[in-house]
Amino acid sequence: MNQSAAQVRPPRRDLTRNKPKGTVLAERRDDHRRSAMESARAKLAPVDEVALERSGLSAAQVHERRTAELTNALAHESSRSIWAIVRANVFTLFNTVLGTCLVLVLVVGDPRDALFGFIVIANSAIGVIQEYRAKRTLDRLAVLNTPKARVLRDGHECEIAVADVVQDDVLLLRTGDQVPADAMVLASDALEVDESLLTGESEPVVKVPADLALSGAAVVAGYGTARVHRVGAESYASALTAEARRFSLVNSEIRNSINRIILYIAWALIPIIVLVINGQMSAHGGWAAAIASGQWRVAVVSAVASIVAMIPEGLVLLTSISFGMAAVTLARAQVLVQELPAVEGLARVDMFCLDKTGTLTEGRMELAETTVFDPVAGWEQVLAWQGAHPNANSTATALAAHYTQRPTEEPTGQVHFSSARKFSAATFGPGALTGEWVLGAPEVVLAAGTHPEALEAAHEASGGGLRAVVLAHRATQSDGDFSLAGLSSVALLVFREKVRPDAGETLEFFREQGVALKIISGDNPRTVAAVARDVGFDFSGDGYDARTLPDDPEAMAEVLERESVLGRVSPEQKKAIVLALQSRGHVVAMTGDGVNDALALKHADIGIAMGSGAAATKAVSRLVLLDGQFSHLPSVVAEGRRVIANVERVANLFLTKTTYAILISIAIGIIMWRYPFLPRQLSIVSSMTIGIPAFFLALLPNARRYQPGFLRRTLMFAIPSGTIIAACIMAVYSYAMAFPTNPLGEEFAVREAQTAATMTVLLVALWVLGALARPFDKWRALLVAAMVAGLSLVMAVPFARKFFALDIPSGGLLAVTIGVTVAGCLAIELLYRFLKKRGAVSERE
Repeated sequence: MNQSAAQVRPPRRDLTRNKPKGTVLAERRDDHRRSAMESARAKLAPVDEVALERSGLSAAQVHERRTAELTNALAHESSRSIWAIVRANVFTLFNTVLGTCLVLVLVVGDPRDALFGFIVIANSAIGVIQEYRAKRTLDRLAVLNTPKARVLRDGHECEIAVADVVQDDVLLLRTGDQVPADAMVLASDALEVDESLLTGESEPVVKVPADLALSGAAVVAGYGTARVHRVGAESYASALTAEARRFSLVNSEIRNSINRIILYIAWALIPIIVLVINGQMSAHGGWAAAIASGQWRVAVVSAVASIVAMIPEGLVLLTSISFGMAAVTLARAQVLVQELPAVEGLARVDMFCLDKTGTLTEGRMELAETTVFDPVAGWEQVLAWQGAHPNANSTATALAAHYTQRPTEEPTGQVHFSSARKFSAATFGPGALTGEWVLGAPEVVLAAGTHPEALEAAHEASGGGLRAVVLAHRATQSDGDFSLAGLSSVALLVFREKVRPDAGETLEFFREQGVALKIISGDNPRTVAAVARDVGFDFSGDGYDARTLPDDPEAMAEVLERESVLGRVSPEQKKAIVLALQSRGHVVAMTGDGVNDALALKHADIGIAMGSGAAATKAVSRLVLLDGQFSHLPSVVAEGRRVIANVERVANLFLTKTTYAILISIAIGIIMWRYPFLPRQLSIVSSMTIGIPAFFLALLPNARRYQPGFLRRTLMFAIPSGTIIAACIMAVYSYAMAFPTNPLGEEFAVREAQTAATMTVLLVALWVLGALARPFDKWRALLVAAMVAGLSLVMAVPFARKFFALDIPSGGLLAVTIGVTVAGCLAIELLYRFLKKRGAVSERE
């Protein structure tokens, strides 16, 4: 796939369609910036191609390009702008409706009935502050987590920030690197690049000189050099990267369900508002009489009260705050949340796929022992060369501490190690090291049955949790393609990895939480099995050899139902394993740190990368463990479960209120009675039975694993409980309207009736709160007790009663209020117990 250097740029997807206005404007700015970069590039001094390839850019040339702003820096922010945060929290549909109601009350009514305005202001302010704090934390961590790039400058290798790469820089590309900018390949030594993150093609692409290496691609084998061709906003991946780093809301059941509810309520508001306004005007003598007498003002205030009651104004806010606070909490624990709603994914995980190296173990290899079978002159020098190779993997690197005498001659040919081949090879010409040397997995390098001693020793070592690698030699060179035939075993090298001290405790946490575990690794199955046993993994057998896994997804899923420890898993199989588990309904999390994990992390529901992992791996992950500590995962899962379980709990509170408010509004509108509440009375109900307790409930611990069906479960509780409360309100209010007992006149009788209705809804709604707060611990009991005390104080203090227009009923109305309230609380209790038995509601585990 040769591509001319004169090629303008690789095709880019149309990213402006169906994008937010802010994103479109940012992309337009990028277009202007690209034009300016074209002009600046034309003014650069000519570059000596030979000198550039030999020693890279000089300091003066780098300065010239920085001055011309031909750098790889992007102007995109890593999350939403401050204005976007303000706009999202202030200019909402419900805030518009509530703001209009606030203005109406202030113009035509009593300012005391405008208390809900403080709720609007407080909700918006809290949302802005919390999201801004989350933005600052996430931006700061994103900067700290920025990957590095290797470049050649003034003849020296330098490691710089990706943003500091400039036009014409010579990139040094090695296995595990991510290409930071579009570049033309200058030299290639078996260079293979994975462009799956850009093109969707999973097969690595071999790159030769004059090929184009796209930004965002990952080097999976070999190494090479490349001259930067396009930087910054011009590069292929810049738009994709910028969009991915912006604040984004992934599709989630919680958000989709809440948005669907909001949409339904918004459409229902239109006819209900018309019905309520007409009913209130009719209740005050009809439109003409109400307008003539000025009673229309009271009718407007009553209509506002019904509208305010129907809007679950805090539900969306509380959900956003919960996500944001979870991200900040995890950030303090050195866990970077790339997308805030990923916390829902954490709560839903029921299957964890764990990469052994770097997750269960520390990822550092050390040479444990060496067994020599058929020594060939110079074999120690070959191992020293392997250990010092710039493209050496972690196993080969461990050789450098023991074998230091490198050969004076360089190989005439090489086959670089890849996770698919599982071996590397070097060919030396005539001399002390003549022949072909292969270092790799014994069962791959050595033909079965021809080297029993070496294979038996390798099998024994892997059974003890060690990694065995064989050095093999062939005196003659292959004709044409490299072949493994005719090799003789020279030495068996046994390595070990140090198991993380907290791995066993971490896995035990997952088991207790009902999360199934799969360990998938490229190592020998016996090696993986031994490590799994060391960390307390309970299973039988010696692990499953993934080379025998069926290709059919359904058949693969059948194997995975019974196998939990798999070795010799290829990068493509890791992805296939994730997809097979998802096909069985599992919500899959995947941990990894190597390039070979990138495809699986990309397709997992939650991809979790280690902070020390490859740049490509971190780029596709939803979460990054910045300090690489596997022990953070229990807190990650627990935080996600806490947030989502609590959001579901408080959603029951909000939607219960919305249900009874809608039913009351419809009933009152049809009957044409005066609305049974003043806005200030509903402010007590909203704050004391929903708003304040919901905020604290959302912050309390909750370890219940999230299950699909959020909307169904919520409505199964909210609609019946809201109907019960509406029936209680109408029963008390109907009695009060039918049998007015206050001798001071109609207005006092209505006020007494409104107080009775307010007392009824407060007490029954408190019972709903008590049911949803179960099981009681110290904090939950204190929260409910505080709400009861607050309401008792309001009723007991004369100033509070006067401010909220409350006249305690007496006689028959008081008896009916008490009786209906007791019946309502009993009905709520029976409903809760019935739904709990059916699993529609659940207590905190």
